[in-house]
Amino acid sequence: MSRPRRPFLRAWIPVLLAFLSMSLFAGDEITDKVDKVFAPWDTTTTPGCALAVVRDGRIIYERGYGMAKLEDGIVMTPDKIFDIGSVSKQFTAACVAMLARDGKISLDDDIRKYFPALPKYGSPITVRHLIHHTSGLRDYNGLLVLAGFRSESDCPNVDEARELIFRQKKLNYPTGEEYSYTNTGYFLLGQLVEKVSGQTLNQFAQEHIFQPLGMAHTLYQEDHRQIIKNRATGYEETEKGYRLNMSNWDETGDGNVYTSVEDLYLWDQAFYNDTLGRDLMAMLHTVGVLNDGTKLDYAFGLVVTEHKGLKNVGHGGSWAGFRAGISRFPEQRFSVICLANLDSINPTDLCLKVADIYLADLIKEPAKAETEKPKPFPLSQKELEEKAGNYRDERFGQWIAVTVDKDKLKATVGSREFILTPTGPTVFTALEAPFPVTLDFPRAEAGRPATAVFKGRGGATKYMKAAPLKPLTEAQLGAYAGTYASDELLGAAYRIAVEKGMLVVRFRSIEPTPLKAMAPDQFTGGFFNLDFVRDKGNKIGGYTLSLGRVAGIAFVKKQLD
Repeated sequence: MSRPRRPFLRAWIPVLLAFLSMSLFAGDEITDKVDKVFAPWDTTTTPGCALAVVRDGRIIYERGYGMAKLEDGIVMTPDKIFDIGSVSKQFTAACVAMLARDGKISLDDDIRKYFPALPKYGSPITVRHLIHHTSGLRDYNGLLVLAGFRSESDCPNVDEARELIFRQKKLNYPTGEEYSYTNTGYFLLGQLVEKVSGQTLNQFAQEHIFQPLGMAHTLYQEDHRQIIKNRATGYEETEKGYRLNMSNWDETGDGNVYTSVEDLYLWDQAFYNDTLGRDLMAMLHTVGVLNDGTKLDYAFGLVVTEHKGLKNVGHGGSWAGFRAGISRFPEQRFSVICLANLDSINPTDLCLKVADIYLADLIKEPAKAETEKPKPFPLSQKELEEKAGNYRDERFGQWIAVTVDKDKLKATVGSREFILTPTGPTVFTALEAPFPVTLDFPRAEAGRPATAVFKGRGGATKYMKAAPLKPLTEAQLGAYAGTYASDELLGAAYRIAVEKGMLVVRFRSIEPTPLKAMAPDQFTGGFFNLDFVRDKGNKIGGYTLSLGRVAGIAFVKKQLD
């Protein structure tokens, strides 16, 4: 016997289902917008990201995008474990803060109390200087590369890293005078925790942070051969696709924490509850202060700033093929956590884009005039050519080469080129750059060299214009050839030779690199710079090398070829 038909009920079924769908998944419109942000990696053919969005004490949205392991076909999920790079610093800072709270150290202790082998540089370097990146210490990661350790194949141990730091004869700048991010400070902070506590940094953090918070899948990796269950693989992007990029360095303190977005959610909540102590978590927001009283935005492994009118606390991380970002809006009890396993992804930007979606009603948008692209400003050919030349950052030796490109300027900074359009009498703007870039040429004072101020992602940097340089003959180039060694870099020896009419530097941890003359006795290899030094007989006796956060490493000429 057939069942009686119910045409009325059948007609309403789609309506009821639609109503239930709207009731149960009211957030779909928002999460659809979030998913569009991550769409480039939401495939089975790319590495990707894990995401957690936190509001009022709970995760309101979490997802994995892309693949955790391309070679094994394992998809990304929010429980995957990542190397979080410099996001690790806030955990090291919390360990140090605990020792200070318990009276076992003072933040104003001279660090030579714990590291007597560190040279005296004048003013004492304190624990506080290490925390806020105001020590002036050269970055040990850069030093390791310059000393010959290749990031893809060599495994420098902790003793080698310490010895390298203790061999440095100079600072980048006088202690407390400037802020300059350096991993050396946090590596030494991790070593300090171990000296004072008698535990490894991982043991101390497990006992005092990770276990109390229930972060069961979080650790400091102290041996790169260690098996970490459920870990995503790190990748780098190449012209031919992707290849593995995993860390094999075992230093901790500045990095090497492995964790998941779900464990970082538990850490995020510690800023609102009493598990670790409210006073301790408040201390982590204390920003640094320079000698002249200038307040920084860098606190204890955290950057305290604003985003579109809202207070924002966060930090990014970048190491090997992993990228990380955590962005907290404490007044809204809202956070975004994003971890990635591809070197070309920027989780910090992604976190802020997600926050913009959820906090749209609270965001103070900039005025229309601020968002409009600047308009080209007419300048004569003579005015353009006056600005061409080589400009040098006196602190780290970085060069900008400025040339005229039709009615624009082309600025080469390291390996990057920017086409700059005049947008004012002295201001040039990279209108097509993916982030704001300007180059300003302030009017020079009488008798003073011309300057240029470059503004990009790293803030503003002032450059001085060098005197024009005539092309060097092959004989003149030959005077620079030879083998140069540095005691500060464990005796590392660099060979410089004239090849096909140009100087080329060769060393085991870098590709053979042509040197371009920028000013008398000053050359650049793109990402590093050499300043040759002459003796009393006007012969080349050595040079100083600067790279990124490492300035003025001394080399002595050993022999001529």
